This record gives sequence, structure tokens and C-alpha cells, in this order.
Amino acid sequence: MAFLDFKNVRIAGFSAGVPKTVVKTKSRNPKYSDEEFIASVGVKEKRVDAVSTTSDLCYHAAEQLISDLEWDKSEIDALIFVSQYPDYILPATACILQDRLGLSKECYAMDMSLGCSGFVYGLSTVASLVETGNIKKVLLLVGDAKRPSDLSLLDPLFGYAGCATAIEYHPKTSEIYIHNGTDGSGYDAIIIPEGGARNPFNEHTLDVVTDEEGVRRNGICSRMNGMDVFSFAISTAPKSIKKLAERHQINLAEIDYLVLHQANKSINERVAKKLGFGQERILNSMEYFGNTSSASIPLSIVAQTTTETFKQEKSLMTCGFGVGLSWGTGYFKLKDCVISKIVEV
Repeated sequence: MAFLDFKNVRIAGFSAGVPKTVVKTKSRNPKYSDEEFIASVGVKEKRVDAVSTTSDLCYHAAEQLISDLEWDKSEIDALIFVSQYPDYILPATACILQDRLGLSKECYAMDMSLGCSGFVYGLSTVASLVETGNIKKVLLLVGDAKRPSDLSLLDPLFGYAGCATAIEYHPKTSEIYIHNGTDGSGYDAIIIPEGGARNPFNEHTLDVVTDEEGVRRNGICSRMNGMDVFSFAISTAPKSIKKLAERHQINLAEIDYLVLHQANKSINERVAKKLGFGQERILNSMEYFGNTSSASIPLSIVAQTTTETFKQEKSLMTCGFGVGLSWGTGYFKLKDCVISKIVEV
């Protein structure tokens, strides 16, 4: 079982970067009005532009957080970048960000290719580096932008965001508990079918096909089997959260905040209902930022809390689920945690 327990690891702060451009949600299905579609998916607007890459948004988020924490850049020992949309096939985007941020040349830098579960997987990777004290300060950068899901750049659900989480070695701090899982039999439920080694780019890759909902896609645009993903999410997320809670005797009724991957309104409402969480204990960001993939959990924290929120210790249960198919549930407590204002790029 993929249960992970970490000691001596403190989350020091969160920040987020988003494009300045606001795009209002419009229905592309003639059967539904804009209002009906928005009520169903829960996304009124998102941030999208044709310029920003994930690393751009993460860079600005990281700069803001480093400044707010008053961290010395020379003391940042590692940088982990989690995204499905790196700057290049190679080199790793983490290497580019190490130089761009002005971090030490002895900084440990690594990319992870994950989407919806990426924040929790990234957190477990960082925590494993920090726990022993050999690495003391780390930036976890997560997000997605310039996703080729729709050639119009007006996908009604997905938005762009890049988030930075500052994590440090801190003896005797509250433990971090994590449960990760994978079901690769559903690998094609969310997929970009061409452009990789399995189906290389070819003379027909850029041929555009319009589906029954009017979405224009080619071979390097992502596509999703909505019903398969829906069934997976509403079943797997609550089970994973309950397993982690049972393992560590955590009373879900005493959790201060539940923070779910911002999949869509229907999925998240069902998961929350199964777990007994009311809206007053749930942090969201999808209404104004859409589904931002691995950035959605930290973005929800930044969007709906402030530094003042964590003057007193608060407990959080987080869960990301989706592409892979993979999932990650993380429980941690925050105290004196810096929440930076959202940076518009």
C-alpha cells in the first residue's frame, strides 16, 4: 500500500501565478445555455492566454513567495517542477527555472510529469528529500498552461495557473501523511494520442477534426472520456481519503479544510457529500479559475485563505485525482504559513 508518513517537514508558504486575461465561460453545446452549462460545471471564468507557459507562471509565483518569506535564494537546496506541459521535451524545465530564479548551481532540480494528482505526488517527493535534514529548503512548483486541449484556447473548463509551495526542514513539526495510487489500465481516459514515442508526429498529426460538440482538435490535442473519469473520481477520491483517515485515526469531522482537485462542480460535490463535508469547510478555486490541473489544490488555498488564516494551526485534507489514472491524498497541518497574494502575469 502506498502510504507515506513524514516527520520534520514544514510547509512554510503558498503562492500562485495566473494570466491577466479573463475568459468568461460559454457553452459550446447548443442543447445548453451559458447559464445552464456554468451551473453544471461550476466554472464562471478562467485565466487563459496565448503567451504564458507553465514555467512563466511558476517563476512569478516563486519570486513572490521567496520575497514574502524573505528566503535567501542561495539556501534553496532543491526545486521540483510538476507539469504535463514543460517548456521543452528536453531539457527538464526545472533546470531552466533554477537558473531563471537565480538559485545555487548545487540546487537539486527535477521534473515530474503528472497532472491532477501532481501536487500530492510532488509533496511526497519533496518531503522525502527534506525529512532527513540533508536538504533544508525546497520549492515545489506545479501547474499547467498552454495546454493544447482546444485549438481555440477557449476550453470551457480548463484554466492556466502555476503555483509555488515552500517546504523546509523543521524538527518536531506536525507530521504529513500521504496515500498515493495508480490505475494505469485507464491510461487512455485522458490522453494526448500523438507526438510521443508510441505514436510519433506524422504528416496527419495536425489534421483538424471537429467533434459533435464543435471542439476542434488534432493529434496533439488532449481528449478525455468524461464518463470514465467521472466514475473513477467519485469512487476513488473518497475511498483514498477514508483509507488515510482510518490509518491515522483522523476524525474527518474535525478537519478544518477539505481541498479537492478542481475537476468540476458535480464531481467535487459528490465526493464532499460522501465524506460529510459542508461548503463552509471546503476550499475551492474552480469558479473563477477553472480546472488548473496540478495547481488546483494550492491555488484553492491561495484563493480562499490568507496568512492570517493560519496564525492558529489548521488541519487540511487534500486529494488530487485524474490523468494516469492516478490519485494522491495528503493530510497536513499549517501554522504560521505565508499565503502570498495571487500574481497576475
